[in-house]
Amino acid sequence: MTKDDQIPFEAALLARAGPIEALLRRLLDDRPLSGEIARPQRLMTAMRHGVLNGGKRLRPFLVMESAALFSADSEAALRVAAALECVHCYSLIHDDLPAMDDDDLRRGQPTVHKAFDEATAILAGDALLALAFDIIADEATMLPAERRAALVLALARAAGAGGMVGGQMLDLEAQRIGPDEAGIIRLQAMKTGALIRFACEAGAIIAGAPPVDRERLAEFGSAIGLAFQLADDLLDLTADAHQMGKATGKDAAAGKATLVALHGANWAQDQLQGLVDQAHALLDPYGEAAALLKQAATFVATRNS
Repeated sequence: MTKDDQIPFEAALLARAGPIEALLRRLLDDRPLSGEIARPQRLMTAMRHGVLNGGKRLRPFLVMESAALFSADSEAALRVAAALECVHCYSLIHDDLPAMDDDDLRRGQPTVHKAFDEATAILAGDALLALAFDIIADEATMLPAERRAALVLALARAAGAGGMVGGQMLDLEAQRIGPDEAGIIRLQAMKTGALIRFACEAGAIIAGAPPVDRERLAEFGSAIGLAFQLADDLLDLTADAHQMGKATGKDAAAGKATLVALHGANWAQDQLQGLVDQAHALLDPYGEAAALLKQAATFVATRNS
């Protein structure tokens, strides 16, 4: 698939983003839920700033499409997708903080700590993380209790010390120690790949699909998670800030360890094609039903922002 072929896929991505954003807007309303005391207005405004600010909504898309692959309940999938986006956006809010990547722009807008303050940004991220598990555990996510529990467990593992947060820790350490290739791959599989892997595996969990399908979708997620980060590292080297909606060139300036820095852009392009081929092959048993997920794999590797 060429970049020109992505236009129909990007339309599908946009179509999925609409219902996700509508649900997120409702979930981030100022009115407290049963069991809550109050929702401070400044906190909620900061949370909305960090979530309702555009973005591709790729991870929610992957949840929705992986669930559709097994004809799972679309409303339940929508809620799980929204929960995952809350975790992703919390991670971006914290990642942008001065103690982490210290970024002023996110999706072309001021980061939450710039639009508000650092303490509010930290609390907004904390609240989004808690909200994610609230959404999945709530009976409004109309799935059997054991599937909701399985989703909570899988998301906690993907987001926590052995997943995304652990990957962020390794990324901070990498600026001091300079990991080898295996270390970079492990770091990226955790920091970026873990939530993408969950997004793909979640569809099989929502559907109650057999373990073999759950593992196949998880492997697909791992492949495109690595491709996503590799493409991101290439874009950091080649794209401009306007195109990306955030600062670029920071990895090279900081001497940050990436596979692109280690092997070069041409090698990275070859690796991306290999990861796309691997991802496509994993979905071959599902035939035409997996067409959009295959397009997602290509999009991840060839996107320009």
